[in-house]
Amino acid sequence: MATFAKPENALKRAEELMNVGQKQAALQALHDLITSKRYRAWQKTLEKIMFKYVELCVDMRRGRFAKDGLIQYRIVCQQVNVSSLEEVIKYFLQLSSERAEQAQAQAQASEIALDVEDLEAEKRPEDLMLSFVSGEKGKDRSDRELVTPWFKFLWETYRTVLEILRNNSKLEALYAMTAHRAFQFCLQYKRTTEFRRLCEIIRNHLSNLNKYRDQRDRPDLSLPESLQLYLDTRFEQLKIATELELWQEAFRSIEDIHGLMCMVKKTPKPQMMAIYYSKLTKIFWISESHLYHAYAWYKLYVLQKSYNKNLTQKDLQLMASSVLLAAISVAPYDHRHGAPHFEIENEKERSLKMAGLLGFSLDPKRDAREVLSRSALISDLVSKGVMNYVPQEVKDLYYLLENDFHPLDLAEKAQPLLGKLSNLSDKLSSASPVPEVQLEQYIPSLERLTTLRVLQQVSQVYQTMKIGVITRMIPFFDFAIVEKLSVDAVKYNFVQMKIDHLKGIVQFGSQDLESDKIRNHLTILAKRLNKVRSLIQPQTIEKATKVTLPVPVILETIEREHRKLLARKVLIERRKEEQERQMLEMEREEESKRLKQQRITEEAEAKRLASEYTKREEQRIRREVEEKELEEAQALLQEAERRNKKKWKKPAIEGEKVTKQILIEQALNEQLKERQEMERKFQKLAKTMDHLERAKREEEAPLIMAKYKEHLVDDEIFFERQQKQSIEQSREQHAADLIEKNRLIRMLNDKNTFQIQVVSRRQGEFERLKREREERLADRRAKRKHEREMRRKMEYYKRQEEARLIKLKEEEEARKHEEEERRRKEDADRKAKLDEIAAIQRMREQQTEEKERLWKESLKEDPKITKQLEPKPGKFVPRHLRNKTAEPAAEGDNENWRQGERTSYDDKKAIISEDRKQSLGSAHGLAGKDDEHRLHADLAGDVNPSSGSKYVPSWRVNDRSDSVRAPQGRYDPPGRREPPPGSVRPKYGNFGGKDDRWGGGSEQRLDRMRDEDRSGGAGTWRRPSGA
Repeated sequence: MATFAKPENALKRAEELMNVGQKQAALQALHDLITSKRYRAWQKTLEKIMFKYVELCVDMRRGRFAKDGLIQYRIVCQQVNVSSLEEVIKYFLQLSSERAEQAQAQAQASEIALDVEDLEAEKRPEDLMLSFVSGEKGKDRSDRELVTPWFKFLWETYRTVLEILRNNSKLEALYAMTAHRAFQFCLQYKRTTEFRRLCEIIRNHLSNLNKYRDQRDRPDLSLPESLQLYLDTRFEQLKIATELELWQEAFRSIEDIHGLMCMVKKTPKPQMMAIYYSKLTKIFWISESHLYHAYAWYKLYVLQKSYNKNLTQKDLQLMASSVLLAAISVAPYDHRHGAPHFEIENEKERSLKMAGLLGFSLDPKRDAREVLSRSALISDLVSKGVMNYVPQEVKDLYYLLENDFHPLDLAEKAQPLLGKLSNLSDKLSSASPVPEVQLEQYIPSLERLTTLRVLQQVSQVYQTMKIGVITRMIPFFDFAIVEKLSVDAVKYNFVQMKIDHLKGIVQFGSQDLESDKIRNHLTILAKRLNKVRSLIQPQTIEKATKVTLPVPVILETIEREHRKLLARKVLIERRKEEQERQMLEMEREEESKRLKQQRITEEAEAKRLASEYTKREEQRIRREVEEKELEEAQALLQEAERRNKKKWKKPAIEGEKVTKQILIEQALNEQLKERQEMERKFQKLAKTMDHLERAKREEEAPLIMAKYKEHLVDDEIFFERQQKQSIEQSREQHAADLIEKNRLIRMLNDKNTFQIQVVSRRQGEFERLKREREERLADRRAKRKHEREMRRKMEYYKRQEEARLIKLKEEEEARKHEEEERRRKEDADRKAKLDEIAAIQRMREQQTEEKERLWKESLKEDPKITKQLEPKPGKFVPRHLRNKTAEPAAEGDNENWRQGERTSYDDKKAIISEDRKQSLGSAHGLAGKDDEHRLHADLAGDVNPSSGSKYVPSWRVNDRSDSVRAPQGRYDPPGRREPPPGSVRPKYGNFGGKDDRWGGGSEQRLDRMRDEDRSGGAGTWRRPSGA
């Protein structure tokens, strides 16, 4: 990867590489610069580099390189200069389009030149052979070699640009422009597959836009400009889909537009909605959804009438005619009558979806068939006054098919009106979204409707009618088509009729059961009997017999009745609730039972269909095998018949099935007979030919001998004549050669001289070349020998070095292993010693605490010792034992502290050793070095030999007893107590214990004490004699 100090250097280097024809190296250099992280700040030079980079990508058709470079440039320009990225992308699209157009023009020009090159010859032999071998024509081959690669690159360019510009609010206009150009590319070159992919790409971009709402620089569809761009793109997609006749993709585009409108909760402009409904009319008409086609026309008519002020009266009349004819062209019966439940549910969902696309907001619980129906649409058309705008012919046709009752001549009256519809079709003005209205497209549907109306009205008047009469009454179709229409009408309960072909009549009337006829008779009979009873026994109320009750009784009765009514009302409500609950449970149980039964039925049906399919497959295979065997047998029989040269009589018996085995046996028997007959014929023929040949040879032998003698005489004469001619020719040739020799012999010396010169020169050149060749071979041998020796030496050195490194590595690993083992042993020993020291320390602390307890008890029991420990005037009193009432010490008493008698190290050791042996050694059985360690640890304290008290170590002075407390009530553990106030801090350590603050351990303290005893250390701290 090349690095450049400045981007200008990379551009200059790329231009130099292009000038020498190395475009790939130039492209790689620019690609490395663009993808490098060193140049993330935008500058004008980067834009020039991108222009050059795009040119190279287009020239070399490197779409992947172009995509990578544009993505990196988008990162650079996103927040600084988006217009630069827009210019680069526009230039990229322009170059790709121009190169594709140039390739197409070049292909067309080459095809024209090929046609004009030779007007007489259709094709050269080479072209014919190439066309037959490759299986394609010259134009197809030129398209494949020239046009197709550039079209692929142009399609990849559109996809790349759309991928880079997606979900970018600053480049929405460029995104829409690219999508429009891609749509035009698909339309111009009829690229249906690429159009489907393009629609799917744009659809995915919108779904990702809704999925990642927190994305930076995301387009905001609530803005009018963004929404308009997205709607324009979808409407262009819808337009191209209808022009390419991709109706499924057009319907999906309609769904995209409707989803976009529902997403932003805004209705587009009336002009765009007019285009929306006009495309819906085409889609629904192609899909044969005549009801939705009529509703789409109705919505388009209402929209144009309300908002389009430039619409002429003629346009309004034609659109109203289309709306009315589309409405009455809908079948007058419901195709979902008697359909299964799941089909009805699916149709309900589909109806709700179509109602949403048509702009109707329906309640999901309400059936859409009640709102979107033929009768509802016609009622809306009549109420909205659409009938006032339609021509008189269309109006007459509507009244004739919907209101009038003419069972015998309805078709005859409707036929001329239908013929006039094609004359009413015309083009609309430019203000209308629909360019042309073709009313003749409704004629087949209206003819079917007329046929159904005739059958419906005839069924209300007649019970039977001849088929011929009906055929004459309906001139549009043959009776076969009428019969097909009537079957659908009977299936969907529009008319009740039955065709009897045996009698040639049609029977009209209901085919219901008797129970259906009399289901309402009992209700009518009960009502009439009740009316008769009321007439025979009227209820007369005598006013005189009425008993007048007092008012309080009446009020009490009213109150009581009111309470009863309230209680009854509550009871009724409870019963209703309970009944509803029971009904819901029953419905739930019935639904579960129905679903279970449905699953069982479906499983049984699936098993039945699977078994039937298996049986059908087995029968098919068996039938194919039998047919194949029969064909083979027939082929054998035909072969036998052809050999026999007589007609083969089928060896089949009436009622008996001819099998392949029977036919093969018969064919083999026939072949055997033929072979035997043929052998007899050959034997007879051979005998006849032998006799004939013998007779011929006997007769022709003398004739052949005479003819042979004649040929001998002729051959002798011919040989003599040829010999004479050959001798004469040889003489003439010899004379001519002598003349030629005399003519050329004067040049013989010159020829020999020239030959000697040429041969000598060539011999010299040969020797020189031979010598040079031998020298080159010797040099090559020496070089190869030297290289071989060097290679062997290098391999030897390499092997030696590898062996040395392996040995060093093994020694290093062994050393590390030994070091690890030694360290592990040392750690184990150290841990064992530390554990032993810790155990000794714990034992010593226990013994010390026991001794401390005994010492405290002895102090409490001996009043003299307690009195001696009390502070005296003129003596040193530690800070924590002083009180406010103490008198100041006499002058000069403090000197006794400094000049007190010093106890030697040996005396200390003797005193402590005796005491320790009695307290520690006897209790725990410790002796030797352990006692010595304990003795050294206790020697940190001082002993007052003048006092008669028991020996108290220095680290026991600040005790936890009641009489001796640490400063401010703080307990200092042994070995961490401070020296008495006013005393000199000892240089050699703490007052005892393992962890001293000012010095080392016990051994170090003993050493320091021993040195001070020898030198009379001045700075040691001593306890006063009177303490």
